[in-house]
Amino acid sequence: MKKIEAIIKPFKLDEVREALSELGASGLTVTEVKGFGRQKGHTELYRGAEYVVDFLPKIKVEVVVADAMMDTAVEVIVKAAHTGKIGDGKIFVTSIEQVIRIRTGETDEGAI
Repeated sequence: MKKIEAIIKPFKLDEVREALSELGASGLTVTEVKGFGRQKGHTELYRGAEYVVDFLPKIKVEVVVADAMMDTAVEVIVKAAHTGKIGDGKIFVTSIEQVIRIRTGETDEGAI
C-alpha cells in the first residue's frame, strides 16, 4: 500500500477529489496548510502599507491506495492539479506498512 500526499492550490481541490473518486479511491483526507517553495511568497498592499506574505495557502490531500493503483492515482492528481504555473504543488509517495479499520478490525487492503 502507498500513501500519496499532494500539496495543491486550493481552487484545484474539487477537480482532484472528483478525479480520485472516479478512479475508485475509497476515501481521502484534506488539510488546509500554508507553505512556500520556489514561489517564495509575495507582497501585498494593505491600507497603503506593503507587507510580505511568506507562507501561501495550500491544500494537502492524503490518500492511501493499493500498490497497483499508485501510478494511476498519481497521474490523475497531476492532471487534475496542473495549471502550468509556479506553485502547482508537489506529490509525495510513501509506503504504508499496516492499516487497521478501528470500527471493524479489518486490516491492510481490506481496511482502505
